[in-house]
Amino acid sequence: MNDATTYTPPKVWKWEMESGGRFASINRPIAGPTHDKELPVGKHPMQLYSLGTPNGVKVTILLEELLAAGFSGAEYDAWMISIREGDQFSSGFIDVNPNSKIPALMDHSMEKPTRIFESGAILLHLAEKFGAFLPTDPAGRAECLSWLFWQIGSTPYLGGGFGHFYAYATEKYEYPINRFAMEVKRQLDVLDRRLADNRYICGDTYTIADMAIWPWYGAIVLNRAYDAAEFLDAASYKNLARWTHEIDKRVPVQRGRMVNKSMGPLEGQLHERHDASDFDTKTQDKLEAAQKS
Repeated sequence: MNDATTYTPPKVWKWEMESGGRFASINRPIAGPTHDKELPVGKHPMQLYSLGTPNGVKVTILLEELLAAGFSGAEYDAWMISIREGDQFSSGFIDVNPNSKIPALMDHSMEKPTRIFESGAILLHLAEKFGAFLPTDPAGRAECLSWLFWQIGSTPYLGGGFGHFYAYATEKYEYPINRFAMEVKRQLDVLDRRLADNRYICGDTYTIADMAIWPWYGAIVLNRAYDAAEFLDAASYKNLARWTHEIDKRVPVQRGRMVNKSMGPLEGQLHERHDASDFDTKTQDKLEAAQKS
């Protein structure tokens, strides 16, 4: 450990200043709204309030996969929640997700509009609702849910742990980077070994487990997260790379990545999605060109 200083915790922790880093302005030790604002509601059964982060992309991939498979009831309006602007702390958003995290879904197809928050819960709700991308046999279902919850339990080490200290922290420290890099590489090895004998995470069938895992771990392989592919030697996980590139070629996956995205090339950003035609007509490059003309 080469940290220049050590920290002695006080007997009682108090929030006295922002912790620093890229997302410091959105972190606070209390819940509840900071301002009153209702959420918009569109015309479709599913109302998604999200952002194009890996957790948000999980849900938009599933919705686009459902639509591509012919489930018209999965039509949705996707509204961008700008976490840097504090949209997640509005009273309307907190009514849908008291934890102030994206994504959050309101299902208006039910007798009483029903909220679903936490990405894993949304994936399970939609898969069960439409009877798709979730095995129905007991053994297959158990395997799929095990990998779904593996992702939910594992990814905080990748995002909040490794990603924070490697990419976002104001200063680089060897101990936390090494600690979380070791765990992330172990997770990559878990996936690589699983995919050595399986086309997809749960066997020969593409499921919500793939949709949950790919936006996080596929992004590492493709160097779309934290610019850390070389550091983690992601290319050495050959089976994981094969799976990553196969899923990356799916058109619904490509569409799902664009929805509520606010970073990267403008042609890949669809801030709001209300119709399938929006992918052709309302990406950010087209909207900005129209404003200038």
